[in-house]
Amino acid sequence: MALENITWQPSPNFDERGADTPIDMLVLHYTGMRTAKEALDRLTDAEAKVSAHYFVDEDGGITSLVPEEQRAWHAGVSEWRGESNINARSIGIEVVNPGHEFGYRPFPERQMAAVKALSVDIVKRHQIPAWNVVGHSDVAPDRKEDPGELFDWRGLSDAGVGLWFQASAAIPHSDIDISTGAQGAEVFELQQALREIGYGATPTGLFDPAFENIIRAFQRHWRAVRVDGIADPETQGIVYAVLAEVRRLT
Repeated sequence: MALENITWQPSPNFDERGADTPIDMLVLHYTGMRTAKEALDRLTDAEAKVSAHYFVDEDGGITSLVPEEQRAWHAGVSEWRGESNINARSIGIEVVNPGHEFGYRPFPERQMAAVKALSVDIVKRHQIPAWNVVGHSDVAPDRKEDPGELFDWRGLSDAGVGLWFQASAAIPHSDIDISTGAQGAEVFELQQALREIGYGATPTGLFDPAFENIIRAFQRHWRAVRVDGIADPETQGIVYAVLAEVRRLT
């Protein structure tokens, strides 16, 4: 799909990125509102103080809201690879979907084709590395679920945007489920692995509720068939497979 006929509908919700701040991240969201109009109205409402650079409707239509050189207000309190000022260094795309609160549903093919085409263009122009293409829930796992487990992360990676893993590398380091309340070396190693991937995990050796949220976010991105916050053997194996891919590329 070629990028064409991008509509311009300016949002007042932006400011300066800051001197010498690189654009090296792409953050994908869903709108999480009942209708596309409701979401677009909010993203362009000065009182709402939220925005994104782009808005992709279910029919594949793309609207530009904030110039890429400006900082849109989309990520909020967030962290990735030790960086907390995500808005200053990222491009944000809002993808129309009611979300988990209002009837989460699959993303239509035309919409995903538009997301892929737009993302390919952004990543190419800004030379954004694969490990820095993330979902809102990846950078804010304590409070966000978007774009969720129905988003086609693997398809996006196949298009050249973002990171996927080699199935042959998904070998569990344990044959047991690890969940909230667990503690010990296996938890510590898992926390270290997820932190190296980019998540804001603190290696303590204790599987606390905050770490459960990180596991959920990871599952939404890389093991979407079951999102339960439990580090079962399959999830563990995929964590280490993703880590291997990050290490290969960095």
